[in-house]
Amino acid sequence: MDTGKKIVAEVSGYLRVFEDGTVDRTWTGPPEFGFLMEPVSPHEEFIDGVAVRDQTIEPKSGLAVRIYIPERNHDVHSMGQLPVILHFHGGGYCISQPDMYMYYHYYTRLVRSAQAICVSVYLRRAPEHKLPAPSEDAYAAFLWLRAIARGDLSDQWIKSYADFSRIYLVGDSTGGNLVHQVAARAGADDIEPLRIGGGVAIHPGFLRAEPSKSFLELPDNPLLTREMVNKFMSFALPAGSTKDHPITCPMGPQAPPLATLKLCPMLVMVAELDLLRDSELEYCEEMKKAGKEVEVLMNHGMGHSFYFNKIAIDMDPETASHAQKIIDEIISFMKRN
Repeated sequence: MDTGKKIVAEVSGYLRVFEDGTVDRTWTGPPEFGFLMEPVSPHEEFIDGVAVRDQTIEPKSGLAVRIYIPERNHDVHSMGQLPVILHFHGGGYCISQPDMYMYYHYYTRLVRSAQAICVSVYLRRAPEHKLPAPSEDAYAAFLWLRAIARGDLSDQWIKSYADFSRIYLVGDSTGGNLVHQVAARAGADDIEPLRIGGGVAIHPGFLRAEPSKSFLELPDNPLLTREMVNKFMSFALPAGSTKDHPITCPMGPQAPPLATLKLCPMLVMVAELDLLRDSELEYCEEMKKAGKEVEVLMNHGMGHSFYFNKIAIDMDPETASHAQKIIDEIISFMKRN
C-alpha cells in the first residue's frame, strides 16, 4: 500500500511505521501466506461445530475479546459446564489479532476437540502501545471473567457455558509471556470464585539482553526471524528498557524472584528449531529450581509457531502430526489439572 508517507521503520512483510506515527500492518510478504493474516468474521451460528462472537468488555477503552463456543449434542446443564481457555495472542506485541485466519483455524480445532470455551483477547499493540499495555489488557480480561463469575457483570454466552473453577491460560509466542504475567498477578489477588487449573505457554517469547546460543546459531524461520525479534522488541519495550524487562525475561534479575510467586501448574511447549529455544528452556529450569510445577513438551524438528502455518499442515504429515500433538497435550494437561 503506497500512502505517499515517509516510512521511518519497517519489519519486512509485517509492519511499516510512518513519520506521522501511524502504522500499516498490511501483509506485504509472500502472497501465498496472505490468507493466514486475513480476518474471519464472527458467526453466532455453529460452523464446523463452533460459534464465534466478538464482545467489547470495556466500553471506555474499547478492549474486546473473541469468544469461541463448541456445539453440544445435549443440554449443557445435563452435561456439565465447560472449561474456559483464556487466550493471549502472539505477534511480538506488535502484530496479530484474534480474528486472523491463522488463529481461527487452530483455535476452532482446539475448542471443538477440548469441548472448551475460548476467550481470546484483542491486545493493544506496539508501537502505539508499549509494554505493559498488552499485559494490562490480558489481566483486564481475566478480571472480566471474575466479574461475570461473581454476578457483577453479565454475559449470556459465558454465564451459560462456563465452569469458572476450570480456567486455563493459554498463550502463543509473546502471548506465552502474558500467561506467566497473568498467573503471577492472579496468585497475589482474590480471584474467587475463579480457579486457574494451569497455564500453557506455546513457544513463549522469553528473551534476555544477552542473546542465547540458539538465537545466535539457529537459522531464521519464516514465522520468526532475528529482524522480527529485534525490531518488534525495539517497538514494544518502554524507553530505556532492554530485553531483560520483567515481561520479556520473567526469569531475569529485573523480574520478581520466581520463588516468591504463587503460580499455577505450567506447561511450556518448545520448538527444537526455534530461535528462542534456549531462553524458553532456561525459564523452565529456573521455574523448577524455584519449586514451581512445570512440564516441558519439545516439538522436535519444528520451528517457532509452525502450527499456524496451514499450508505446511496440509502438505506435510509430520507438521500436521506435531500440530495435532499440541492440541492433544493441551487437552491432556487440562484433564490432569
